[in-house]
Amino acid sequence: MKPFHFLLAGVACLILTSATLPLDDPQWGFFGHRRINRLAVFTLDQEMMPFFRANIEWLTDHAVDPDKRRYASKFEAVRHYIDLDHWGESKTFPDVPRTYTDAQIWKAELVIVEKGRDTTFWKVQEITHPAPERRFYPDSRVQMSSSKGKRLELQLASYRDFWFNNVWPQFYEDRIVLSPDSLRAIGFPLPGENPKEIYVREHFSEFGILPYHLESMHKRITQAFVDEDTDKILRLCAEMGHYVGDAHVPLHTTENYNGQMTGQTGIHGFWESRIPELFADDTYDYFVGKARYIENPRDYYWGIVLKSHSLVDSVLRTEQRLRDTYPIDQQMCFDERSGRTIKTQCAEFAAAWDKEMQGMVEERFRAAILSIGSVWYTCWVDAGQPDLNRLSPDPIIYAKSDTLDKAVQGGEIKGRVHD
Repeated sequence: MKPFHFLLAGVACLILTSATLPLDDPQWGFFGHRRINRLAVFTLDQEMMPFFRANIEWLTDHAVDPDKRRYASKFEAVRHYIDLDHWGESKTFPDVPRTYTDAQIWKAELVIVEKGRDTTFWKVQEITHPAPERRFYPDSRVQMSSSKGKRLELQLASYRDFWFNNVWPQFYEDRIVLSPDSLRAIGFPLPGENPKEIYVREHFSEFGILPYHLESMHKRITQAFVDEDTDKILRLCAEMGHYVGDAHVPLHTTENYNGQMTGQTGIHGFWESRIPELFADDTYDYFVGKARYIENPRDYYWGIVLKSHSLVDSVLRTEQRLRDTYPIDQQMCFDERSGRTIKTQCAEFAAAWDKEMQGMVEERFRAAILSIGSVWYTCWVDAGQPDLNRLSPDPIIYAKSDTLDKAVQGGEIKGRVHD
């Protein structure tokens, strides 16, 4: 069978079988993520397809692991979004650093507690370079100021090295404590007597780190292919699909993530859950083409979130306009799901909004499928195209109990709840 015909037959079969999948949760984070990961397998070429097709059920089921992990780890939620509009109004947000370390440096605070309990706070005011387009180059300068009116200038390269060596190793600790000598080594002025305590408060991550996490995951998947570590390949590829899917959702790029700032609470689930749930089986076109090589992953991931953010205003405006004009008694209906009666948007109301947005949800759904396949393909190519036919997962990967399921059943989401 020719490759293209194989792809058509595979996807056609997939659409029929996946229509019967149980909808444990109507979120894009469950129904949508599983569907997107599953379909991404069929964008791969013949060298990758057999391995991914053989493990398609695992890749589908574990597409939702990152959402489950939000119940287990306080560090997980920020990986799913970035509030770009918190950092200003722009189409490209050139002031937001494109590397995570620079972003942390940009909004971090050094707290110096003297032995008499007198406390000084140091913040970065600006990162400068004579050529603005080179603002985050190693020879840039970090302009800092203190709560007592003092000023300081450091070389960005030196401050980065300090961050890598002293802050990153403690980043997931409850408190990032620094030694006086580590600051003096980069020319940071401290009183003659060592302070009682020096620590860092990081204020960037709380507004989301999605594009940075995508780049980090990209590197980890590439290394897993290099190492031919089958279990890591499957786990990381499944989870990467989730984060790439989130990046394609406009409401994952704004502080007004659930319409809570504009009186539109619930719009998040309406966009990413209700509409795909109603229309993904019967009306979406899943023929998105073959996976493509990504030349510059960092630019690629930022391109995804910037495109998503450009759609935020349209999402909010069209929903508000429809809500104001559509008969109010036809907006919400009762529906049966998993043996429960729930109140949700009426199918006709959802169809009207989908039409008003000119098929935006389907477009982002399709783009996410192609992106995920392209990421998997690019990581494999960059790893030297190892022969995947020689790999097979350890059977225990299928047998082990799912601790994330236990976390979901026994706790609450740690961090932002967006639905």
